[in-house]
Amino acid sequence: MKGFTPLVLGILATLAFSWLGLAYIPDLQIGHLDPQSDEEGTDIYPMPKSGMAERGRRVYVANGCFYCHSEQIRADYAAADIDRPRDAASSPTPKWGDRRSAPRDYIFDRPALLGKMRMGPDLANIGKAAPAEEEAAPAQPSPGPLAAPAASPPASNASPPPANAGAQQTAKPAAQPSPQTAASAPPAANASASPANVAAQQGAKPGAQSPAPPASAASPPQTAAAPSPTASPSDSPAAYSAAWHHQHLYAPRSLNLDSDMPAYKFLYEKRRVGGEQSADAIKLRGERAPGEGWEIVPTYDAKCLVAYLMSLNQSHPLNEVKSAAAPPAASPAAAKPAAK
Repeated sequence: MKGFTPLVLGILATLAFSWLGLAYIPDLQIGHLDPQSDEEGTDIYPMPKSGMAERGRRVYVANGCFYCHSEQIRADYAAADIDRPRDAASSPTPKWGDRRSAPRDYIFDRPALLGKMRMGPDLANIGKAAPAEEEAAPAQPSPGPLAAPAASPPASNASPPPANAGAQQTAKPAAQPSPQTAASAPPAANASASPANVAAQQGAKPGAQSPAPPASAASPPQTAAAPSPTASPSDSPAAYSAAWHHQHLYAPRSLNLDSDMPAYKFLYEKRRVGGEQSADAIKLRGERAPGEGWEIVPTYDAKCLVAYLMSLNQSHPLNEVKSAAAPPAASPAAAKPAAK
């Protein structure tokens, strides 16, 4: 009985020191972090999620996505997360991150979805991997229509001078087709530039300039500039875009045959097309296509989930974390001494 009291006190002291070291002191250190900002107070990171992204976070948790995906980039001394490619099939392949995750990244997450299993890739920077949305450029005229008018003047100039009437009569049968046909068919253009016709022109006017060779020389470029069939767009949307996330959630194996991710078809609705197809409809091919007159559109929860995924981005530099060093770029100042 004499040793019972020291034993109990020892157990209580161990629990107290464990609680102090693992809970209380870390909370004092990082439990009251504020967002980082610059001197002007404009570049603030992180920002709290609101609206669709916050609702999408609840959908993410409710469907157990955090069981197979983490949101934590480990330090380079603990793992190779920073240099690990996100997807071997994507080109160019984005990495998981430029720096390790820090406590400041999670100050608005309740709870923080760090995760411990990675059946799928880490999602801490999945929003950064999305392609930049660029405004559609104005439609440029195709090379074919521009090439046809350019061929008209050489074709019209390819006829012999009016002074040699006999040569004109000989060249007329070959020059009857339209200028576009003459520009696209080299034999017809070369008919007016036959050796006999050129000799007749030189005999009629020694100083006359023969236009036939320029016409025949201009023909091959016009033929090479003929409009080629437009390449058909890829069946898959751009990697990590909103359309890609919707297709990945609805039919993961339509994008990756080896994917073991379950399909979340209950987040989408199959309905008949009323007039014009919806802009949010998923573009599926082959056996997964909804059928003629049908379309598959995301529900509001699916849109919120994709909005949450697109908001995940820990690429903002932090003062307390060292980012991965980027390869030095050749600056003009450094290139000047070499040029001298």
